[in-house]
Amino acid sequence: MELLEGNLYLNMVRSGAARLNAHRKAINDLNVFPIPDGDTGDNMYMTIEAGAHASGSTLAETARSVSDGMLMGARGNSGVILSRIFAGIAKGLDGCKAADIKAYDKAMKAGVEESYHAVPTPVEGTILTVFREGVEAASGSRSFEEYFDLLISAMDLSLQHTPELLDVLKKAGVVDSGGAGLLYVAEGMRAALQGEVEELPETGTAPTAQHVDLSAFTEDSVLKFGYCTEFLLRLQRCKVDLDTFDEKVIADWLAAHGDSLVFFRDGTLIRVHVHTHTPGEILNHCQQYGEFLTLKIENMTLQHHENHMDERFHRKGKALGVVTVAAGARLQQTFRDMGADEVIEGGQTMNPPVQAFLDAFDRIGAESILVFPNNGNILLTARQAASMYDKARIEVIPTRSLGEGYYALACLDTSETVDDIVPELTEGVQGTVTGQVSRAIRDSQAGHTGDYLGMSGKDILCGDADRRQAILQLAQKLNIGSHDLAVLFSGADVPAAEAQEIADVLSTTYPRTETTLIEGGQPVYDYILLLC
Repeated sequence: MELLEGNLYLNMVRSGAARLNAHRKAINDLNVFPIPDGDTGDNMYMTIEAGAHASGSTLAETARSVSDGMLMGARGNSGVILSRIFAGIAKGLDGCKAADIKAYDKAMKAGVEESYHAVPTPVEGTILTVFREGVEAASGSRSFEEYFDLLISAMDLSLQHTPELLDVLKKAGVVDSGGAGLLYVAEGMRAALQGEVEELPETGTAPTAQHVDLSAFTEDSVLKFGYCTEFLLRLQRCKVDLDTFDEKVIADWLAAHGDSLVFFRDGTLIRVHVHTHTPGEILNHCQQYGEFLTLKIENMTLQHHENHMDERFHRKGKALGVVTVAAGARLQQTFRDMGADEVIEGGQTMNPPVQAFLDAFDRIGAESILVFPNNGNILLTARQAASMYDKARIEVIPTRSLGEGYYALACLDTSETVDDIVPELTEGVQGTVTGQVSRAIRDSQAGHTGDYLGMSGKDILCGDADRRQAILQLAQKLNIGSHDLAVLFSGADVPAAEAQEIADVLSTTYPRTETTLIEGGQPVYDYILLLC
Protein backbone atom coordinates (compact mmCIF):
# COMPACT_ATOMS: atom_id res chain seq x y z
CA MET A 1 0.00 0.00 0.00
CA GLU A 2 1.42 3.36 -1.01
CA LEU A 3 -1.30 5.76 0.16
CA LEU A 4 -3.42 5.84 3.30
CA GLU A 5 -6.95 7.07 2.63
CA GLY A 6 -9.75 8.15 4.97
CA ASN A 7 -11.80 4.95 4.91
CA LEU A 8 -8.84 2.76 5.80
CA TYR A 9 -7.69 5.14 8.52
CA LEU A 10 -11.15 5.01 10.12
CA ASN A 11 -11.14 1.21 9.93
CA MET A 12 -7.73 1.23 11.60
CA VAL A 13 -9.05 3.40 14.44
CA ARG A 14 -12.10 1.16 14.89
CA SER A 15 -9.95 -1.94 14.84
CA GLY A 16 -7.62 -0.37 17.39
CA ALA A 17 -10.59 0.39 19.62
CA ALA A 18 -11.85 -3.20 19.26
CA ARG A 19 -8.45 -4.66 20.18
CA LEU A 20 -8.28 -2.39 23.22
CA ASN A 21 -11.81 -3.38 24.23
CA ALA A 22 -10.89 -7.05 24.12
CA HIS A 23 -8.09 -6.42 26.62
CA ARG A 24 -9.52 -3.57 28.69
CA LYS A 25 -9.89 -5.70 31.84
CA ALA A 26 -6.23 -6.68 31.61
CA ILE A 27 -5.35 -2.99 31.35
CA ASN A 28 -7.59 -2.20 34.32
CA ASP A 29 -5.77 -4.84 36.34
CA LEU A 30 -2.40 -3.14 35.81
CA ASN A 31 -2.87 -1.16 38.99
CA VAL A 32 0.11 0.54 40.54
CA PHE A 33 -1.58 0.14 43.92
CA PRO A 34 -3.18 -3.08 45.22
CA ILE A 35 -6.53 -1.27 45.53
CA PRO A 36 -9.11 -0.35 42.89
CA ASP A 37 -7.41 2.29 40.75
CA GLY A 38 -8.46 4.56 37.88
CA ASP A 39 -9.60 1.92 35.36
CA THR A 40 -7.24 2.93 32.56
CA GLY A 41 -8.59 0.35 30.12
CA ASP A 42 -12.15 1.62 30.47
CA ASN A 43 -11.07 5.25 30.21
CA MET A 44 -8.98 4.68 27.09
CA TYR A 45 -11.64 2.56 25.42
CA MET A 46 -14.45 5.06 26.02
CA THR A 47 -12.17 7.77 24.65
CA ILE A 48 -11.24 6.04 21.40
CA GLU A 49 -14.73 4.57 20.97
CA ALA A 50 -16.08 8.13 20.95
CA GLY A 51 -13.91 8.80 17.90
CA ALA A 52 -14.62 5.52 16.15
CA HIS A 53 -17.94 6.79 14.75
CA ALA A 54 -16.27 9.51 12.70
CA SER A 55 -16.82 10.34 9.05
CA GLY A 56 -15.14 12.26 6.25
CA SER A 57 -14.48 12.10 2.53
CA THR A 58 -10.74 12.76 2.74
CA LEU A 59 -8.07 11.51 5.12
CA ALA A 60 -7.78 14.97 6.68
CA GLU A 61 -11.52 15.24 7.29
CA THR A 62 -11.69 11.74 8.76
CA ALA A 63 -8.70 12.31 11.03
CA ARG A 64 -10.21 15.57 12.27
CA SER A 65 -13.56 13.89 12.91
CA VAL A 66 -11.85 11.09 14.86
CA SER A 67 -9.95 13.66 16.91
CA ASP A 68 -13.05 15.74 17.67
CA GLY A 69 -14.98 12.69 18.84
CA MET A 70 -12.16 11.51 21.09
CA LEU A 71 -11.68 14.97 22.55
CA MET A 72 -15.30 15.15 23.68
CA GLY A 73 -15.24 11.60 25.05
CA ALA A 74 -11.84 11.77 26.76
CA ARG A 75 -11.76 10.29 30.27
CA GLY A 76 -8.94 10.06 32.75
CA ASN A 77 -5.33 11.06 32.23
CA SER A 78 -4.57 8.25 29.79
CA GLY A 79 -7.75 8.99 27.86
CA VAL A 80 -6.89 12.67 27.55
CA ILE A 81 -3.36 11.86 26.42
CA LEU A 82 -4.73 9.35 23.91
CA SER A 83 -7.06 12.00 22.52
CA ARG A 84 -4.16 14.42 22.17
CA ILE A 85 -2.11 11.82 20.30
CA PHE A 86 -4.84 11.54 17.71
CA ALA A 87 -5.34 15.33 17.72
CA GLY A 88 -1.68 15.73 16.80
CA ILE A 89 -2.01 13.12 14.06
CA ALA A 90 -5.01 15.04 12.68
CA LYS A 91 -3.00 18.26 12.66
CA GLY A 92 -0.18 16.52 10.82
CA LEU A 93 -2.61 15.21 8.21
CA ASP A 94 -4.38 18.54 7.71
CA GLY A 95 -5.01 19.18 4.02
CA CYS A 96 -4.18 15.60 2.96
CA LYS A 97 -6.64 13.78 0.73
CA ALA A 98 -4.40 10.77 1.31
CA ALA A 99 -0.94 10.30 2.80
CA ASP A 100 2.17 8.40 1.84
CA ILE A 101 4.41 6.88 4.48
CA LYS A 102 6.53 10.03 4.83
CA ALA A 103 3.46 12.20 5.45
CA TYR A 104 2.07 9.69 7.93
CA ASP A 105 5.40 9.52 9.77
CA LYS A 106 5.33 13.31 10.04
CA ALA A 107 1.78 13.16 11.42
CA MET A 108 2.75 10.57 14.03
CA LYS A 109 5.60 12.81 15.17
CA ALA A 110 3.06 15.61 15.50
CA GLY A 111 1.06 13.24 17.71
CA VAL A 112 4.10 12.78 19.95
CA GLU A 113 4.57 16.54 20.24
CA GLU A 114 0.90 17.19 20.96
CA SER A 115 0.74 14.48 23.64
CA TYR A 116 3.75 15.87 25.47
CA HIS A 117 2.25 19.36 25.39
CA ALA A 118 -0.93 18.00 27.01
CA VAL A 119 0.91 17.22 30.24
CA PRO A 120 2.25 20.13 32.33
CA THR A 121 5.13 18.00 33.64
CA PRO A 122 5.72 15.01 31.31
CA VAL A 123 6.91 11.89 33.13
CA GLU A 124 8.98 9.27 31.34
CA GLY A 125 8.02 5.65 31.82
CA THR A 126 4.42 6.33 30.86
CA ILE A 127 2.26 6.19 27.72
CA LEU A 128 4.22 9.23 26.49
CA THR A 129 7.50 7.32 26.46
CA VAL A 130 6.00 4.21 24.88
CA PHE A 131 4.51 6.19 22.00
CA ARG A 132 7.53 8.45 21.48
CA GLU A 133 10.05 5.60 21.38
CA GLY A 134 7.81 3.62 19.04
CA VAL A 135 7.50 6.53 16.60
CA GLU A 136 11.22 7.23 16.74
CA ALA A 137 12.03 3.60 15.90
CA ALA A 138 9.54 3.45 13.01
CA SER A 139 10.66 6.72 11.41
CA GLY A 140 12.28 6.22 8.04
CA SER A 141 10.26 3.13 7.13
CA ARG A 142 9.70 2.49 3.45
CA SER A 143 6.14 1.18 3.75
CA PHE A 144 3.16 1.29 6.08
CA GLU A 145 3.56 -2.42 6.81
CA GLU A 146 7.18 -1.94 7.86
CA TYR A 147 6.25 1.17 9.82
CA PHE A 148 3.69 -0.58 12.01
CA ASP A 149 5.90 -3.65 12.49
CA LEU A 150 8.71 -1.45 13.80
CA LEU A 151 6.31 0.77 15.75
CA ILE A 152 4.75 -2.13 17.64
CA SER A 153 8.02 -3.90 18.27
CA ALA A 154 9.59 -0.74 19.72
CA MET A 155 6.49 0.12 21.76
CA ASP A 156 6.48 -3.36 23.26
CA LEU A 157 10.16 -3.06 24.19
CA SER A 158 9.58 0.40 25.64
CA LEU A 159 6.59 -0.85 27.63
CA GLN A 160 8.64 -3.64 29.23
CA HIS A 161 11.23 -1.01 30.20
CA THR A 162 8.75 1.32 31.97
CA PRO A 163 9.32 -0.22 35.43
CA GLU A 164 13.00 0.75 35.15
CA LEU A 165 11.98 4.38 34.60
CA LEU A 166 9.29 4.60 37.28
CA ASP A 167 10.07 3.13 40.67
CA VAL A 168 6.37 2.98 41.56
CA LEU A 169 5.82 0.53 38.66
CA LYS A 170 8.80 -1.54 39.68
CA LYS A 171 7.58 -1.86 43.27
CA ALA A 172 4.13 -2.91 42.10
CA GLY A 173 5.57 -5.37 39.57
CA VAL A 174 3.56 -3.98 36.64
CA VAL A 175 4.17 -2.10 33.40
CA ASP A 176 2.53 1.23 32.60
CA SER A 177 -1.17 0.68 31.97
CA GLY A 178 -1.58 3.60 29.54
CA GLY A 179 1.36 2.40 27.45
CA ALA A 180 -0.07 -1.12 27.44
CA GLY A 181 -3.43 0.19 26.24
CA LEU A 182 -1.81 2.18 23.44
CA LEU A 183 0.11 -0.90 22.33
CA TYR A 184 -3.18 -2.79 21.91
CA VAL A 185 -4.54 0.12 19.86
CA ALA A 186 -1.49 -0.01 17.58
CA GLU A 187 -1.85 -3.78 17.18
CA GLY A 188 -5.50 -3.39 16.21
CA MET A 189 -4.60 -0.68 13.69
CA ARG A 190 -1.98 -2.96 12.11
CA ALA A 191 -4.54 -5.75 11.84
CA ALA A 192 -6.83 -3.46 9.83
CA LEU A 193 -3.88 -2.43 7.67
CA GLN A 194 -3.40 -6.12 6.87
CA GLY A 195 -7.08 -6.50 5.99
CA GLU A 196 -8.12 -8.10 9.27
CA VAL A 197 -10.45 -5.45 10.70
CA GLU A 198 -11.56 -6.18 14.26
CA GLU A 199 -15.17 -5.18 14.88
CA LEU A 200 -16.40 -3.04 17.73
CA PRO A 201 -19.04 -4.59 19.99
CA GLU A 202 -22.58 -3.39 19.45
CA THR A 203 -23.20 -2.97 23.17
CA GLY A 204 -22.14 0.40 24.45
CA THR A 205 -21.89 2.02 21.02
CA ALA A 206 -25.53 3.02 20.59
CA PRO A 207 -26.88 5.98 22.53
CA THR A 208 -28.67 4.90 25.69
CA ALA A 209 -32.18 6.03 26.41
CA GLN A 210 -32.36 8.96 28.79
CA HIS A 211 -33.97 8.21 32.12
CA VAL A 212 -36.77 10.63 32.93
CA ASP A 213 -38.18 10.99 36.42
CA LEU A 214 -41.86 11.48 35.58
CA SER A 215 -42.63 12.54 39.15
CA ALA A 216 -40.42 15.61 38.75
CA PHE A 217 -43.01 17.34 36.53
CA THR A 218 -46.63 16.41 37.13
CA GLU A 219 -50.00 17.70 35.95
CA ASP A 220 -49.87 20.26 38.77
CA SER A 221 -46.38 21.56 38.00
CA VAL A 222 -45.67 25.00 36.57
CA LEU A 223 -42.95 25.46 33.95
CA LYS A 224 -40.40 27.46 35.87
CA PHE A 225 -37.08 27.24 34.07
CA GLY A 226 -38.23 26.76 30.49
CA TYR A 227 -36.48 24.52 27.98
CA CYS A 228 -32.80 24.14 27.26
CA THR A 229 -32.82 24.25 23.46
CA GLU A 230 -29.77 23.32 21.41
CA PHE A 231 -29.39 22.77 17.69
CA LEU A 232 -26.99 22.75 14.79
CA LEU A 233 -28.40 24.60 11.80
CA ARG A 234 -27.07 24.29 8.26
CA LEU A 235 -27.70 27.49 6.30
CA GLN A 236 -29.35 26.75 2.94
CA ARG A 237 -28.64 28.51 -0.35
CA CYS A 238 -32.31 28.30 -1.25
CA LYS A 239 -33.17 30.35 1.85
CA VAL A 240 -30.31 32.86 2.20
CA ASP A 241 -27.54 34.41 0.15
CA LEU A 242 -24.53 32.72 1.72
CA ASP A 243 -22.10 35.29 0.33
CA THR A 244 -23.79 38.25 2.03
CA PHE A 245 -25.75 36.70 4.89
CA ASP A 246 -25.02 38.23 8.31
CA GLU A 247 -25.75 35.73 11.09
CA LYS A 248 -26.17 38.66 13.50
CA VAL A 249 -29.82 38.83 12.47
CA ILE A 250 -30.35 35.40 14.04
CA ALA A 251 -28.24 36.11 17.10
CA ASP A 252 -30.00 39.41 17.86
CA TRP A 253 -33.45 37.83 17.51
CA LEU A 254 -32.50 34.92 19.78
CA ALA A 255 -31.08 37.27 22.39
CA ALA A 256 -34.42 39.07 22.49
CA HIS A 257 -36.43 35.86 22.78
CA GLY A 258 -34.35 33.72 25.13
CA ASP A 259 -31.73 33.59 27.87
CA SER A 260 -28.27 32.06 28.32
CA LEU A 261 -27.60 32.33 24.60
CA VAL A 262 -24.53 30.65 23.17
CA PHE A 263 -24.19 31.30 19.43
CA PHE A 264 -21.46 30.92 16.83
CA ARG A 265 -21.10 30.37 13.11
CA ASP A 266 -18.58 28.10 11.41
CA GLY A 267 -18.92 28.37 7.66
CA THR A 268 -22.50 27.44 6.84
CA LEU A 269 -23.09 25.90 10.29
CA ILE A 270 -24.81 27.76 13.10
CA ARG A 271 -24.52 26.37 16.64
CA VAL A 272 -27.15 27.57 19.13
CA HIS A 273 -27.77 27.02 22.82
CA VAL A 274 -30.64 29.03 24.33
CA HIS A 275 -33.07 28.85 27.26
CA THR A 276 -36.67 29.60 26.33
CA HIS A 277 -40.24 28.89 27.39
CA THR A 278 -41.28 28.59 23.72
CA PRO A 279 -38.87 26.29 21.86
CA GLY A 280 -41.32 25.91 19.00
CA GLU A 281 -41.15 29.65 18.31
CA ILE A 282 -37.35 29.48 18.32
CA LEU A 283 -37.22 26.56 15.90
CA ASN A 284 -39.86 27.96 13.55
CA HIS A 285 -38.01 31.26 13.30
CA CYS A 286 -34.59 29.75 12.68
CA GLN A 287 -35.83 27.28 10.10
CA GLN A 288 -36.43 30.14 7.69
CA TYR A 289 -32.63 30.34 7.31
CA GLY A 290 -31.76 26.66 6.97
CA GLU A 291 -32.40 23.11 8.15
CA PHE A 292 -31.52 21.40 11.42
CA LEU A 293 -28.81 18.77 11.59
CA THR A 294 -29.23 18.08 15.29
CA LEU A 295 -31.88 19.05 17.84
CA LYS A 296 -32.10 18.73 21.62
CA ILE A 297 -34.85 20.16 23.81
CA GLU A 298 -34.90 19.42 27.54
CA ASN A 299 -37.29 20.55 30.24
CA MET A 300 -34.97 22.32 32.69
CA THR A 301 -37.26 21.53 35.59
CA LEU A 302 -36.24 17.90 35.11
CA GLN A 303 -32.60 18.95 34.89
CA HIS A 304 -33.09 20.95 38.07
CA HIS A 305 -34.57 17.94 39.83
CA GLU A 306 -31.94 15.50 38.58
CA ASN A 307 -28.94 17.64 39.40
CA HIS A 308 -30.25 19.21 42.63
CA MET A 309 -29.81 22.64 41.10
CA ASP A 310 -31.62 25.84 42.07
CA GLU A 311 -32.60 29.02 40.28
CA ARG A 312 -29.21 30.70 40.72
CA PHE A 313 -27.69 28.29 38.20
CA HIS A 314 -29.84 29.79 35.47
CA ARG A 315 -29.47 33.39 36.58
CA LYS A 316 -27.72 35.59 34.05
CA GLY A 317 -24.57 37.36 35.16
CA LYS A 318 -23.53 34.99 37.97
CA ALA A 319 -20.05 36.15 38.95
CA LEU A 320 -18.47 32.99 40.36
CA GLY A 321 -19.37 29.34 40.02
CA VAL A 322 -17.90 26.18 41.51
CA VAL A 323 -17.60 22.72 39.95
CA THR A 324 -16.34 19.81 42.01
CA VAL A 325 -16.10 16.03 41.56
CA ALA A 326 -17.24 13.43 44.07
CA ALA A 327 -18.67 9.93 44.35
CA GLY A 328 -21.31 8.96 46.88
CA ALA A 329 -24.65 10.72 47.29
CA ARG A 330 -23.99 11.92 50.84
CA LEU A 331 -20.59 13.39 50.03
CA GLN A 332 -21.97 15.01 46.90
CA GLN A 333 -24.72 16.63 48.96
CA THR A 334 -22.12 17.80 51.49
CA PHE A 335 -20.25 19.57 48.69
CA ARG A 336 -23.48 21.15 47.45
CA ASP A 337 -24.29 22.35 50.95
CA MET A 338 -20.82 23.93 51.08
CA GLY A 339 -21.55 25.99 47.97
CA ALA A 340 -20.67 23.83 44.96
CA ASP A 341 -22.93 24.72 42.03
CA GLU A 342 -22.23 21.50 40.15
CA VAL A 343 -21.01 18.17 41.55
CA ILE A 344 -19.89 15.81 38.79
CA GLU A 345 -20.23 12.11 39.53
CA GLY A 346 -16.76 10.62 39.53
CA GLY A 347 -13.64 9.70 41.41
CA GLN A 348 -11.45 6.65 41.81
CA THR A 349 -12.44 4.07 39.12
CA MET A 350 -15.04 6.55 37.75
CA ASN A 351 -13.25 9.24 35.76
CA PRO A 352 -15.72 11.66 34.12
CA PRO A 353 -15.17 12.77 30.50
CA VAL A 354 -14.29 16.24 29.26
CA GLN A 355 -17.89 16.70 28.10
CA ALA A 356 -19.18 16.37 31.67
CA PHE A 357 -17.13 19.41 32.68
CA LEU A 358 -18.17 21.40 29.60
CA ASP A 359 -21.84 20.68 30.30
CA ALA A 360 -21.40 21.73 33.93
CA PHE A 361 -19.76 25.00 32.86
CA ASP A 362 -22.69 25.71 30.53
CA ARG A 363 -25.28 25.02 33.22
CA ILE A 364 -23.64 27.42 35.66
CA GLY A 365 -23.24 30.27 33.18
CA ALA A 366 -20.91 32.26 35.44
CA GLU A 367 -18.24 34.78 34.48
CA SER A 368 -15.60 32.76 36.35
CA ILE A 369 -15.69 29.12 37.43
CA LEU A 370 -13.47 27.31 39.92
CA VAL A 371 -12.95 23.58 39.35
CA PHE A 372 -11.95 21.09 42.06
CA PRO A 373 -11.11 17.71 40.37
CA ASN A 374 -10.37 15.96 43.71
CA ASN A 375 -8.42 13.16 42.04
CA GLY A 376 -5.01 13.13 40.37
CA ASN A 377 -6.37 11.05 37.49
CA ILE A 378 -9.09 13.63 36.79
CA LEU A 379 -6.89 16.72 37.01
CA LEU A 380 -5.73 16.54 33.39
CA THR A 381 -9.30 16.04 32.14
CA ALA A 382 -10.42 19.14 34.04
CA ARG A 383 -7.54 21.17 32.59
CA GLN A 384 -8.38 19.93 29.09
CA ALA A 385 -11.98 21.05 29.52
CA ALA A 386 -10.82 24.41 30.86
CA SER A 387 -8.61 24.97 27.81
CA MET A 388 -11.53 24.26 25.47
CA TYR A 389 -14.07 26.54 27.15
CA ASP A 390 -14.17 30.15 26.01
CA LYS A 391 -17.44 31.41 27.51
CA ALA A 392 -16.03 31.96 30.99
CA ARG A 393 -12.77 32.15 32.91
CA ILE A 394 -12.04 28.63 34.17
CA GLU A 395 -9.52 28.09 36.98
CA VAL A 396 -8.61 24.54 38.01
CA ILE A 397 -7.51 24.23 41.63
CA PRO A 398 -5.22 21.16 41.69
CA THR A 399 -7.05 19.19 44.39
CA ARG A 400 -5.90 15.57 44.17
CA SER A 401 -8.15 14.01 46.80
CA LEU A 402 -11.62 14.42 48.25
CA GLY A 403 -10.00 15.70 51.43
CA GLU A 404 -8.23 18.48 49.57
CA GLY A 405 -11.46 19.32 47.76
CA TYR A 406 -13.33 19.57 51.05
CA TYR A 407 -10.65 21.83 52.52
CA ALA A 408 -10.65 24.10 49.46
CA LEU A 409 -14.44 24.50 49.54
CA ALA A 410 -14.37 25.20 53.26
CA CYS A 411 -11.73 27.92 52.78
CA LEU A 412 -13.34 29.52 49.72
CA ASP A 413 -14.05 33.20 50.34
CA THR A 414 -16.33 34.41 47.53
CA SER A 415 -15.87 38.04 48.59
CA GLU A 416 -12.32 37.94 47.22
CA THR A 417 -11.33 38.28 43.57
CA VAL A 418 -10.53 35.20 41.51
CA ASP A 419 -6.94 36.45 41.18
CA ASP A 420 -6.64 36.24 44.98
CA ILE A 421 -8.67 33.06 45.44
CA VAL A 422 -6.68 30.83 43.08
CA PRO A 423 -3.20 31.22 44.63
CA GLU A 424 -4.60 31.12 48.17
CA LEU A 425 -6.47 27.86 47.65
CA THR A 426 -3.65 26.30 45.62
CA GLU A 427 -1.18 27.06 48.39
CA GLY A 428 -3.66 26.07 51.08
CA VAL A 429 -4.33 22.55 49.81
CA GLN A 430 -0.58 21.94 49.63
CA GLY A 431 -0.44 22.42 53.38
CA THR A 432 -2.99 19.69 54.09
CA VAL A 433 -2.44 15.96 54.50
CA THR A 434 -4.90 13.36 53.27
CA GLY A 435 -4.87 9.66 54.05
CA GLN A 436 -7.15 6.88 52.81
CA VAL A 437 -8.00 3.36 53.85
CA SER A 438 -9.03 0.91 51.15
CA ARG A 439 -9.24 -2.85 50.83
CA ALA A 440 -6.45 -4.64 48.94
CA ILE A 441 -7.48 -6.51 45.79
CA ARG A 442 -4.22 -8.44 45.54
CA ASP A 443 -1.27 -9.48 47.70
CA SER A 444 1.52 -6.98 48.16
CA GLN A 445 4.37 -6.19 50.52
CA ALA A 446 1.92 -4.20 52.62
CA GLY A 447 -0.60 -7.00 53.12
CA HIS A 448 -2.71 -9.78 51.70
CA THR A 449 -5.80 -9.67 49.52
CA GLY A 450 -8.69 -8.45 51.62
CA ASP A 451 -6.52 -6.52 54.09
CA TYR A 452 -7.12 -2.83 54.68
CA LEU A 453 -4.29 -0.59 53.49
CA GLY A 454 -3.59 2.88 54.84
CA MET A 455 -1.99 5.26 52.35
CA SER A 456 -1.24 8.88 51.65
CA GLY A 457 -0.65 9.97 48.09
CA LYS A 458 1.32 7.16 46.46
CA ASP A 459 2.79 5.86 49.72
CA ILE A 460 1.30 2.80 51.42
CA LEU A 461 1.97 3.41 55.11
CA CYS A 462 0.31 0.48 56.88
CA GLY A 463 -1.91 -2.55 56.50
CA ASP A 464 -4.15 -4.60 58.77
CA ALA A 465 -6.83 -7.24 58.50
CA ASP A 466 -8.99 -5.11 60.81
CA ARG A 467 -10.42 -1.92 59.29
CA ARG A 468 -10.50 -0.12 62.64
CA GLN A 469 -6.85 -0.82 63.28
CA ALA A 470 -5.93 0.28 59.77
CA ILE A 471 -7.43 3.77 60.16
CA LEU A 472 -6.00 4.19 63.67
CA GLN A 473 -2.54 3.13 62.48
CA LEU A 474 -2.82 5.51 59.53
CA ALA A 475 -3.76 8.42 61.81
CA GLN A 476 -0.67 7.72 63.91
CA LYS A 477 1.57 7.44 60.83
CA LEU A 478 0.28 10.81 59.59
CA ASN A 479 1.07 12.38 62.99
CA ILE A 480 -2.51 13.48 63.56
CA GLY A 481 -1.62 14.97 66.95
CA SER A 482 0.41 17.74 65.34
CA HIS A 483 -2.59 19.09 63.43
CA ASP A 484 -5.33 21.39 64.66
CA LEU A 485 -8.17 19.78 62.71
CA ALA A 486 -9.00 16.29 61.50
CA VAL A 487 -11.98 15.48 59.27
CA LEU A 488 -12.90 11.80 58.99
CA PHE A 489 -15.06 10.72 56.04
CA SER A 490 -16.64 7.29 56.41
CA GLY A 491 -17.24 5.22 53.28
CA ALA A 492 -20.29 3.49 51.87
CA ASP A 493 -19.52 0.14 53.51
CA VAL A 494 -18.73 1.48 56.99
CA PRO A 495 -21.49 1.19 59.62
CA ALA A 496 -22.34 4.47 61.32
CA ALA A 497 -21.60 2.99 64.76
CA GLU A 498 -18.09 1.96 63.71
CA ALA A 499 -17.33 5.37 62.22
CA GLN A 500 -18.51 7.11 65.38
CA GLU A 501 -16.38 4.76 67.47
CA ILE A 502 -13.27 5.64 65.44
CA ALA A 503 -14.01 9.37 65.70
CA ASP A 504 -14.41 9.07 69.49
CA VAL A 505 -11.11 7.16 69.81
CA LEU A 506 -9.28 9.81 67.77
CA SER A 507 -10.79 12.61 69.87
CA THR A 508 -9.79 10.90 73.11
CA THR A 509 -6.31 9.86 71.96
CA TYR A 510 -5.48 13.22 70.39
CA PRO A 511 -7.32 15.84 72.47
CA ARG A 512 -5.32 18.71 70.94
CA THR A 513 -6.78 17.89 67.51
CA GLU A 514 -10.43 18.69 66.85
CA THR A 515 -11.95 15.68 65.06
CA THR A 516 -15.07 15.97 62.90
CA LEU A 517 -16.93 12.97 61.45
CA ILE A 518 -18.74 13.18 58.10
CA GLU A 519 -20.69 10.27 56.65
CA GLY A 520 -19.36 10.61 53.13
CA GLY A 521 -20.72 7.39 51.67
CA GLN A 522 -17.88 7.34 49.13
CA PRO A 523 -16.96 4.09 47.32
CA VAL A 524 -13.46 2.53 47.19
CA TYR A 525 -12.16 4.31 50.30
CA ASP A 526 -13.58 3.05 53.61
CA TYR A 527 -12.10 6.05 55.35
CA ILE A 528 -10.63 9.35 54.20
CA LEU A 529 -8.74 11.36 56.82
CA LEU A 530 -8.06 15.06 56.18
CA LEU A 531 -5.55 16.81 58.42
CA CYS A 532 -5.01 20.56 58.44
